[in-house]
Amino acid sequence: METMTSHPAHEQPTHDDGTRLHGEYKVPGGKLVVVDLVVVDGRFTNVSLSGDFFLEPDEALEDINRALTGLPEDSTAADIAAAVTGGLPENTVMFGFSAEAVAVAVRRALSKATGWADHQWEVIPPSVLPTQVNVALDEVLTAEVGAGRRNPTLRFWDWEEPSVVIGSFQSVRNEVDPDGVMRHGISVVRRISGGGAMFMEAGNCITYSLYLPQTLVDGISFADSYAFLDAWVMAALEKLGITAFYVPLNDIATDQGKIGGAAQKRLANGGMLHHVTMSYDIDADKMVEVLRIGKEKLSDKGTRSAKKRVDPLRRQSGLARSAIIEAMQDVFIERYGAVESRLTESELDEARQRVNEKFGTEEWLNRVP
Repeated sequence: METMTSHPAHEQPTHDDGTRLHGEYKVPGGKLVVVDLVVVDGRFTNVSLSGDFFLEPDEALEDINRALTGLPEDSTAADIAAAVTGGLPENTVMFGFSAEAVAVAVRRALSKATGWADHQWEVIPPSVLPTQVNVALDEVLTAEVGAGRRNPTLRFWDWEEPSVVIGSFQSVRNEVDPDGVMRHGISVVRRISGGGAMFMEAGNCITYSLYLPQTLVDGISFADSYAFLDAWVMAALEKLGITAFYVPLNDIATDQGKIGGAAQKRLANGGMLHHVTMSYDIDADKMVEVLRIGKEKLSDKGTRSAKKRVDPLRRQSGLARSAIIEAMQDVFIERYGAVESRLTESELDEARQRVNEKFGTEEWLNRVP
């Protein structure tokens, strides 16, 4: 295991020594925001905002600097963003950035928020595991990253048995058709993250989990964190000739239809799970026999049929599933300096134990009947 480069928030140093602090944040799809400041007597001073953004009127730059000056060092991202918003003239136009982006840059200057480059990332390539173990590993590895025992990690799933993985808060009876499940030999598993049900046969999806410290998304809204954490995926798909984008909150789509969805879970120890499944070669007819996808679910999707919502990557790219996963891994490694890793025996043992105690039990599966 590589040496940790991030620290829990409670271990962050104080900065009340006159040292000039520097923080940067590149807004996804937007501009670079840079903040330099000094902390004196526990408050911000000598604040200087800069970047390649656009701001009107010109004098609003000094208004932002004034709004930040005097704020307590322990201000939350929400406190900082509110101060910026409250200090701006009524007709101010911020293009390519926002008050929230300024807050992220400030928190990074204070080492209370981190960027991708502040961590040693690892990548675990696909290995075939039972779906229940895959789900349990999400809980185990998120906790390990939060506790500082594992570096932030990207893990690709693989599995053999046909499965439906439902979201943490979904009702089994409302989401799954028992006749279809029995007819097609489907195993039904509940995961720890929210979101919708996933129909997963061997080779029909590309699924990955990102385990990260919450400091990486400090100051970024829940909604914006989805696109922020998947910017590398969009870049990988672009290299393959597929232009993908986020449809709020958590759908990934192209101009030909939805290709995937994301879900998240944040743990009390500071760890965070970001989980994505993209359809590669899904059997849409079987999917609608196994899942109950009602009219209300489709009401804001602009389609009458669940089958028409999903447009698999195989058809759009013409590439093998393994080639797409390899391209995704390559982009992640190149962007973030990631190194290849593997699951440890202790992590696998812990996951199997949690299957026995939680993820494989009727109590967990039917916690929302």
